[in-house]
Amino acid sequence: MPVAAEIEQINARVAEESRFVEDLKAEIAKVVVGQNRIVERLLIGLLCDGHVLLEGVPGLAKTLMVKSLASAIQASFHRLQFTPDLLPADLIGTLIYQPQQGTFTVKKGPVFAHIVLADEINRAPAKVQSALLEAMQEHQVTIGDQSYPLPEPFLVLATQNPIEQEGTYPLPEAQVDRFMLKVKVDYPSRQEERAILDAVAGQTPPEIRPVVGLDAILRARQTVNAVYMDEKIKNYIVDIVFATRFPKEHKIPAEGLIEYGASPRATIYLAQAARALAFLRHRGHVIPDDVKTVGPDVLRHRVILTYEAEAEEKKPEDVIATIFDHVEVP
Repeated sequence: MPVAAEIEQINARVAEESRFVEDLKAEIAKVVVGQNRIVERLLIGLLCDGHVLLEGVPGLAKTLMVKSLASAIQASFHRLQFTPDLLPADLIGTLIYQPQQGTFTVKKGPVFAHIVLADEINRAPAKVQSALLEAMQEHQVTIGDQSYPLPEPFLVLATQNPIEQEGTYPLPEAQVDRFMLKVKVDYPSRQEERAILDAVAGQTPPEIRPVVGLDAILRARQTVNAVYMDEKIKNYIVDIVFATRFPKEHKIPAEGLIEYGASPRATIYLAQAARALAFLRHRGHVIPDDVKTVGPDVLRHRVILTYEAEAEEKKPEDVIATIFDHVEVP
C-alpha cells in the first residue's frame, strides 16, 4: 500500500479511536485545575503501558490527578504510602496459614489493581523496591513459590518529593530506568491558583464519572502502535539518544558534562511516547515536534551528569535542551 494511503487509513482509525481523549481530559479538569501537561503525560503512560514517575513538592494535586484518572476510565485503584517500615508483603500480599485445613491461602496485596499510586516511592527500603520492580517489569508478582499475573492494564504511577531527602532511599538506576517518563510537576499559574481557590472554597468536589472503559484503552493501545512513523523520524530519535552517549561525535557542546547517556530503552520509549502524543492530538503520523515535546520527560532520568556538570549547577534538562538544539531536525 502506498505511504499516503496508509497514513490516510491510520488517520481515520486514530480519529475514531481517540474520540474519548477530550472527554477524559474534561472530566479530570472538573477536579484538577490546570496541570494539562501532566494529565497528558499520564495518558501517554497509560496508552504505552509505561510507568510514570511524578516529582514535585507536596500539595500539587498529584494524588488527586491519578485517582481522578482511575475513576474516569473505570479502573481499580490503590494508593500505597511508602514508608521506611514497609515490607514486601504489605505490597504484594502473603500466604496465610489455615490451621483447620492445614493449608496456606493467598492474600493478595494492594499491588493487584489496574492503577497503583506509589506515594513517596523513595521512602521504602530496597526489598520493597525489588518487589515493586518485578511487578513493573513482569506484570506479575511472586508469593511463596507461585507467580500471580497482575490485571491488565497495569500502571504504576509513583511520586517523590525532591526537597526532603532525610530518611529516603534513592531509587536504584535499574528501577528509575523502568519508568517510561519522569515528569516534573510545577506550581500552578496565578490564574490557575485563583481558579483553584474558587473551586474548592466551601464546596463539595464534583464526582468523576466514567467516560471510557478499559476495553477502549486496550484498543487504543493497539492503534497507538499502528501510528505511522517515517524513517527520518526514527533516525532522528536514534540521533538524539546517541548524542547523549557521544556528544563530541555529534558536535554537541556538552563535553565533560555527561557521565552516562541514555539506554536503548530510551530509544524505544521515545518512539512509543511520540506515537502516543500524536494519537492524543488525533493524528495518525508522528511529526518531529512530538519527539521534542516528550523528549525531556523520557530522557531526564536517563542522562547522568558528571561531578563537573553538577559543580557548574547544570541540570539534566539543561543538557537535554542543548542536545535538542543541536541535533538536526528532519
